[in-house]
Amino acid sequence: MNYWKMSTLALTVALTSVVVVSHAHADAPQQPQPAMHAAIKNLEEAKTNLKNATADKGGFRVRAITEIDLAIDDVKRGIEFDNKR
Repeated sequence: MNYWKMSTLALTVALTSVVVVSHAHADAPQQPQPAMHAAIKNLEEAKTNLKNATADKGGFRVRAITEIDLAIDDVKRGIEFDNKR
């Protein structure tokens, strides 16, 4: 996957997170940390899209999937950390 495709994917995920968070704030009571949970959903969707892409991407697709898994773990740890405070 070339640089422009990777940056477009990252920007798409970020923009989707912003839109989801905006709508989440419009609806009243929800689970704690709706932005963090929305980010997890967006990352999982991006991971699914990458898994559904054709395999030959010079290893970058697989690397992106691995990094998304790390990001999901970090977001979950951030939620746990904040919940303890």
